[in-house]
Amino acid sequence: MFTKKPHSTSEIARLTHPKQIVGVATKAGLNADELELYGNFKAKITLSVLQRLKQRPDGKLILVTAMTPTKHGEGKTCISIGLTQALGRLKKRVILCLREPSLGPALGFKGGGCGGGYAQVLPMEDINLHFTGDIHAVTAAHNLLSAVIDNHLAKGNELKLDPKRIIWRRTIDLCDRSLREVQVGIAEGAVKRREGFDITAASEIMACLALTNGYKDLKERLGKIIIGFTNKGRPVTASELKAVGAIAAILKDAIKPNMAQTLEGQPALIHMGPFGNIAHGTNSILATQMALKLADYAVVETGFGTDLGFEKFCDVVTRQGKFRPDCAVVVASARALKAHGGVAEADLENEDLPALNNGLPNLERHIENVKKFGIWPVVAINRFPKDSENELNRIKEFCRSKGVLAEIAEVVAKGGEAGEKLAQAVIATMQEHPSKFKPLYDTSLPIKEKIEKIATEIYGAEGVVYVGTSEDDINFLTENNYDELPVNMARTHLSFTDDPKVKGAPAGWRLKVKEVKVSAGAGFLVALTGEMNLMPGMPRVPLAERVDVDNDGNITGLF
Repeated sequence: MFTKKPHSTSEIARLTHPKQIVGVATKAGLNADELELYGNFKAKITLSVLQRLKQRPDGKLILVTAMTPTKHGEGKTCISIGLTQALGRLKKRVILCLREPSLGPALGFKGGGCGGGYAQVLPMEDINLHFTGDIHAVTAAHNLLSAVIDNHLAKGNELKLDPKRIIWRRTIDLCDRSLREVQVGIAEGAVKRREGFDITAASEIMACLALTNGYKDLKERLGKIIIGFTNKGRPVTASELKAVGAIAAILKDAIKPNMAQTLEGQPALIHMGPFGNIAHGTNSILATQMALKLADYAVVETGFGTDLGFEKFCDVVTRQGKFRPDCAVVVASARALKAHGGVAEADLENEDLPALNNGLPNLERHIENVKKFGIWPVVAINRFPKDSENELNRIKEFCRSKGVLAEIAEVVAKGGEAGEKLAQAVIATMQEHPSKFKPLYDTSLPIKEKIEKIATEIYGAEGVVYVGTSEDDINFLTENNYDELPVNMARTHLSFTDDPKVKGAPAGWRLKVKEVKVSAGAGFLVALTGEMNLMPGMPRVPLAERVDVDNDGNITGLF
């Protein structure tokens, strides 16, 4: 492919010549009139394709999750892409489903979200920045509702909204800690009140779009959004403000899934971007439905570990999308296992088998979590350059002792070819262990029982402590008939507990639930634990400092 082998992710992306997206799409089974082109290498797919393919049986659904990561992540996106490329090399009809990267972390503390090395999606720069404008549309739609609320207050407040009980904050797709708390309404004629900004990925409108099945359903969801309460405590919805039609109009194109491609030319549907620790953490239902109808295998990345995005996919997304996962790939790394075994970050690249052994209970719990949903896991050991053979072999040996296939994947360094053994293990596992999928809990259970089932069975907690407003919140939600919704836990991704500093697979602890609220439009309850922040800040040296554009218009520094 290259006359001189490039080394950086950006260089690989720049020197790769992607296929025309029309060719990628038609090879995947789409018709030309089902595409809306955004240049040569990306396109939106019209929703009519689902009607055309509704009688076609679904392909196999492969979820990619992970052990508890370090703050740098363990390469789950890279493994998802590399597995897709590997299945393509094995002549399988496969489509990848990813979330759209958030601009805030990409320019703040995380970097790009399109994979890396020879396991990435293209066009990488476009996807990491504005792509087809979906996240900007969510931001605009969300802030339109905010503007309508403040206008309603200023123009007589017919609904008797209590300015101190408005819960609909504004959004922006950037990391900006200074916007966490602000005061609005300083101008003459406006109502002065305190509020703040959340990052766009945390918007309920983002969740509504990710979980909807079409325009009619989207408008119904938007109308149910609770924006605040009257001075008598009655919840007020977006439909009462007559804002739903305009919001839906802004989202008219954002609802359509986007098609791009992997470095090796497999189709990739990249759509919506809810975070896995504060939202449900998966791409859109519409994209996954399309992938399952078009391909024999749909590879879907879920946010963070089995305790977050994977659990939420199984307990929230499957109920709304009517999905049945067939297999789960748990991404692990030697460095993460050593971190959970007590090694300091500065020493993670050094061989340390005792620490790795101490960290293996964390991986074991994630393996068992997958099995609790009636799915059999495969472990993908994401190899980093300085990993030792002794450590990698120890992880494989441990997985074999648990009856689980594990394969080393070097897809970042070598592409799909280095993921073929992993792909074969996934296929073999689905044949040997057919899915007996079932959600963890019945939604008819009381709210506390659902929370406690997740905490004890998935997190390994001894129980739950309800602090703050959580007891009153649960009583209110039950009295107002929101108690039969599934629960979306908002929790740190760096630990099984609500404290990011606690590593491994701890026991004998209790989960602290501080607040429980309803996202009525999204169709789930949100239980807030620990110190959750919906507006991240930038580090001392934000990644934005290294991003640039050269004289030919090439972007550098995004990865």
